[in-house]
Amino acid sequence: MTLKRTIFATFQILTLLLMLAALYAIFFHAPVEKTMGIVQKIFYIHVPSAFLAFVAFFITFLASILYLYKRDSKWDIIAYCSVEVGVIFCTIVLITGPIWARPIWNVWWTWDPRLTTTLILWFIYVAYLMFRGVVDENRRANFSAVFGIIGFVNVPLTFFSVRLWRTIHPVVITSTGMNISTPMKQTLILTFIAFCLLFLYLIMSRIRLEKTRVNVEKVKDLLQDKYHFE
Repeated sequence: MTLKRTIFATFQILTLLLMLAALYAIFFHAPVEKTMGIVQKIFYIHVPSAFLAFVAFFITFLASILYLYKRDSKWDIIAYCSVEVGVIFCTIVLITGPIWARPIWNVWWTWDPRLTTTLILWFIYVAYLMFRGVVDENRRANFSAVFGIIGFVNVPLTFFSVRLWRTIHPVVITSTGMNISTPMKQTLILTFIAFCLLFLYLIMSRIRLEKTRVNVEKVKDLLQDKYHFE
């Protein structure tokens, strides 16, 4: 086993252990919130997922700019893979949100500014993935880069929506800190770290897989050209 594979395998194990530790902290270390009850524990998954969705789309934004500037396909691959991972975390946000909202707000969904902008964000990047599947390969990277840059406009809009408009969406992390107990803070921090490692693992794995796919396609094209020539 090479050094790189050993490091990656160690990273996998560390990520798994921290995810298990985070789950333990969520259900056994963090107390049950007095008003909302056990459904409040969704918060520990919902918040890191939302943060990492924003991070993923920001990576796509930067990688798209770098692709247009350098015309290096590696930046297109990074942008594309980051969108895929970002959509996964954004989907988790849209699933966990209504699960929390049903017993607290008595509705699965309400057109609150934060919820609405998050849903629009999800649609934008799902459209990005669909767009890549239908655009001609020669123009795919250019169009995807432009799409990735323009689509990012909705990310800060979603983040600041609770401050720009009147909203019923709770704000726990403010400029003055987190208005929660110490065990809750510890659990949230641990979950953030675990989810960040999971995010990095998914990004790295997806990029490796995409690079392999691109290399295989190149080999197939070379073999087809050779066979056709012969």
